[in-house]
Amino acid sequence: MLTLTEEATTAVKTITAQFPDAPQGGVRIAGAGSPESQFALSVVDAPEPADTVVENSGARVFLDTDAATVLDDRVLDAQIDPQGSVQFAVTTAA
Repeated sequence: MLTLTEEATTAVKTITAQFPDAPQGGVRIAGAGSPESQFALSVVDAPEPADTVVENSGARVFLDTDAATVLDDRVLDAQIDPQGSVQFAVTTAA
């Protein structure tokens, strides 16, 4: 299953905190088909019925079926630049 670094956990919580009307919301990752492909990230109110839910210290990430398969043994990391922009990266688990 996808794991989140401390930085990714913080980034997801920071992003979703901007939507207080969606307390069960999270970041949704929509599939790609291969680990080298791009993923689509969006903030949503709740997971889709078939989504896999990954939770870490209050951060919620929802993976569609394709993303869950491709990211099964991966790590989600994040970097926040001085302007507050977030860049996510997927790496191989150690």
